[in-house]
Amino acid sequence: MSEQITPEVIYDQISDIIEASQSTISSSTTSAELESIDRDVLGKKGSLTRLTQQLGRVDADVRSAIGAKIAEARATIVAAVDTVRDSIAASENVARLAAERLDLTEFAPRIGINGSLHPITLTRDALEDIFVGLGFSVEDGPEIDDDFHCFEALNLPVGHPARSGFDTMFVDVGEPESTMLRPHTSPVQVRVMQAAVAANALPIYSIMPGKVFRRDTPDARHLATFHQLEGLVVDRSITFGDLAGTIDTFTKAYFGGDIDSRLRPASFPFTEPSAEFEIGCAICRGAGCRTCSNTGWIELGGCGMVHPNVLIACGIDPEVYSGFAFGFGIDRLVSMRYAIPDIRVMLDNDVRFLSQFA
Repeated sequence: MSEQITPEVIYDQISDIIEASQSTISSSTTSAELESIDRDVLGKKGSLTRLTQQLGRVDADVRSAIGAKIAEARATIVAAVDTVRDSIAASENVARLAAERLDLTEFAPRIGINGSLHPITLTRDALEDIFVGLGFSVEDGPEIDDDFHCFEALNLPVGHPARSGFDTMFVDVGEPESTMLRPHTSPVQVRVMQAAVAANALPIYSIMPGKVFRRDTPDARHLATFHQLEGLVVDRSITFGDLAGTIDTFTKAYFGGDIDSRLRPASFPFTEPSAEFEIGCAICRGAGCRTCSNTGWIELGGCGMVHPNVLIACGIDPEVYSGFAFGFGIDRLVSMRYAIPDIRVMLDNDVRFLSQFA
């Protein structure tokens, strides 16, 4: 028969186990050190388990009280282990992430050198300043627009052959070919005219800069995604002479007094009469080069008197009001202003090129 054990002995052992466990827990810095508590104290062969096995050697009338005390000690130790385990796991996770971190930095930071605006942004800002100085407002519109604003209101009904010249990028929304990435900023002109009529705010003197999209094959003078600036004037007694004077004033204000402009007859559905305006090539100064196709002139865009059908579509009486519109590529102006022979370099993100505009 086993020798009886007094309750005092069991209680002393429980106190010793709790004290030793708490000391080990508080000094633990790794998950492996905490596992020793699970193994040596709480496990199947741990010290608390061995105490439970000795309850048969204690008087029956105090056995349940001692069992409750052992269970209470186990709960205390488990709670202490769980609290520290969360803290240690978080620290180990931080250390592991730091050890596994990959340095993907390709270039060391250039201390003291700030970024700068892209030349297209610089040019757009300069153009806006020029036209604001001439009394124009700056308007904006959505880059994804519908068929009415992009074509129909501009005297380009469904089936019009001139639509194919825009190489439009359509968006898979609604009816087929009803929604598109705008191929020009002219839909903003339509919206400006409609808003002016609704607000009884005629006349209109506005420019519309923005990004446009076409399925063009990139070359030295063309990009599939590029930037345009269009202008619109609608007022009483506006003539073609007003258009020519505005184009010439803009050209000299932006390129300098030694760069001339000229208008050549053209045909556009949304203007009548229509013209294309050109400036002297700023790269070769008229001698002929690859950029100007050896002509000495660079075409910047189209212009003309707003077609009466466009005015009517926007709710404006062409018997009372007349107007002119013009549009050109901002990217091409950048190439002219800074003598860049190939427009594609503006999308290369080459720091050697971009740093020249800092």
